[in-house]
Amino acid sequence: MDALAELHAIRVSDLVVGFGRQVVLDHLSLDVRRGEILGLVGASGGGKSVLMRTIIGLIPKQSGHIEVMGRDSERGLGPGTTVAATWGILFQQGALFSSLTARQNVQFPLREMLTMSEKLQDEIATAKLEMVGIGPDDWDKYPAQLSGGMTKRVALARALALDPGIVFLDEPTSGLDPIAAGDFDQLIKTLQTTLGLTVFMVTHDLASLNVVCDRVAALADGKIVAIGPMHDLLQSEHPWVHAYFHGKRSSMLQPKQD
Repeated sequence: MDALAELHAIRVSDLVVGFGRQVVLDHLSLDVRRGEILGLVGASGGGKSVLMRTIIGLIPKQSGHIEVMGRDSERGLGPGTTVAATWGILFQQGALFSSLTARQNVQFPLREMLTMSEKLQDEIATAKLEMVGIGPDDWDKYPAQLSGGMTKRVALARALALDPGIVFLDEPTSGLDPIAAGDFDQLIKTLQTTLGLTVFMVTHDLASLNVVCDRVAALADGKIVAIGPMHDLLQSEHPWVHAYFHGKRSSMLQPKQD
């Protein structure tokens, strides 16, 4: 493994993705460092989720290069491959199986990817649920019986089931009230610090970007047009980035004036 592969969990170079004649990602390049929380922002429909799904192999690329944990995408990154076990995914609405309990949802990747006893599956699933703050009273509840915040936590426990090095989060605080969103942000930060995770987070949540992320990447016109700590993004002169971080709803990011 070369030095850059050791430094970066994800390396995307000159990526082109489109649907029919519509080009969504236009020669996009992005590096995600190992152990960081990277927040990805962009306009609605601008390609954020497309980028995430292309990295994990759910959407085919037209051209370009993707490398995850030192492995080239041409050797296979999609679900069912060995390298896919190195990441976990939390989709926007949680995507829990409605016919499975919270514990069974967390057990699902263990059953699909590994060979182990039911007792061990049960022990791992309950440990992951406890890790994200879900107690015994809720382990055997079905998704319909869980609040929005609890659903996100169970989905996160499932994403962590295989002890991945990378976790992909698609709008993790979407639909949560400010208190629940703040608690979830703190949980992500704690898990990243404790487990040494690399976190790739697609979000519109300005508070999450400000509190949780080590760096923020802005996607516009099919490319990454700015990347860096929040302070750098606030100084960006790119029109879309400036409008996003200095709009009417971004006052929380600005220092208060006496």
